[in-house]
Amino acid sequence: MTASTIVIVIVGAGQAGALAAAELRRQGYAGRLVLIGEEAHAPYERPPLSKDVLLQPQTARCAIHAEGFYAEHAIELKLGVAATALDAQARTVMLSSGETIAFDKLLLATGARVRRLPMLDALGGLGESVHTLRTLDDAQRLLPVLQPGKRVLLVGAGVIGLELASSAVDLGAQVTVIEQAPRAMMRCAPPVLSAHLCVVHRARGVALHLGSPLAAAARERGEIVLTLEDGTRLTGNAVIYGIGVEPETTLAQAAGLHVENGIVIDAQCRTSHAHVYAAGDAATQWDEASGRHQRRETWENANQQAQTAARAILGLAPEAREADWFWTDQCGLNIQFAGDMAAPEWLARGTLDTPPCVLFGLDGEGALVGAITVNQGRDMRSAKALIGKRARIARETLADPAQNLRNLAREFA
Repeated sequence: MTASTIVIVIVGAGQAGALAAAELRRQGYAGRLVLIGEEAHAPYERPPLSKDVLLQPQTARCAIHAEGFYAEHAIELKLGVAATALDAQARTVMLSSGETIAFDKLLLATGARVRRLPMLDALGGLGESVHTLRTLDDAQRLLPVLQPGKRVLLVGAGVIGLELASSAVDLGAQVTVIEQAPRAMMRCAPPVLSAHLCVVHRARGVALHLGSPLAAAARERGEIVLTLEDGTRLTGNAVIYGIGVEPETTLAQAAGLHVENGIVIDAQCRTSHAHVYAAGDAATQWDEASGRHQRRETWENANQQAQTAARAILGLAPEAREADWFWTDQCGLNIQFAGDMAAPEWLARGTLDTPPCVLFGLDGEGALVGAITVNQGRDMRSAKALIGKRARIARETLADPAQNLRNLAREFA
């Protein structure tokens, strides 16, 4: 059997699935290629959902590929249909439409689902006054909620929560954010940046309640009332909650694949079954730096794993992986992150109060392991290169804006 005669099926038409399909064609694969998506929409990017889709609904564009791309590249796009069962031994996928597709190689790009908060869901269901944000349909349901004068209660101060707070304020809504952790973006930002973002959001009128677990939720006289553990009562017209996601592993688990907080994959994105691969939010991969499996919920990770999986399916070696990278846009700030956000020391080039600014994360031996750019994205490529080399640079040099970061990166090339 040649590469041009095998059948490749991709379950999940999100970032990882759509990019993997494109990469397979880019590498010359000419056989049958099927991309299955449970949503009715053509594959789209999720980062714009909390920003452009809300702020510019008439002009926002989030499609991953232009209209016609899939037909032009002979990619069978099956939308609005779910994969209901996987027989890894027989190499078949069963769909909700009743169709069964046989495959030679399978990529699971099933993504993640919103972590539920039953206390809030019990108030009447999503789409009325209690919302989450994961899909394009979710974002469109939020449009009438985020209007001038509306009082919005946001539960969760992670990246999505703070981006939503920023967009809601831009749209004229009054915003209260509730977070049970002691600081905002605690999983992905160092304390110095968390504290600064709280200052910025509060200056724009956002009420932030940090370290405040939710104790009760109720409807009273047409409004939603949330009660915190300290007794504080907060009222609003609508609730949006974002308390994280869970990997969508139902199909993999039922098929007997190794699942442990995600579909376990090796360096080439291969699962415990030799002909089944996984990529994106649903997958957990061994990380040499930390010495453990990690599941990364980022746009960049989905792209990198999609490329790796596609190449591995075709018998090609993976390309070198760069430092982890993601970004957020909120309150007029473009903030990009690379590397280890748990670095024990952070050094600033410039000041957060008057960006542009770059924060450098150093490990216990003074090696550069993380970087954050604030309205200074042009420095991110150089920062990533230096992180990849675990460069040791004098602190006074890192802190000096006159020292060109690109030149420093060339010295370590």
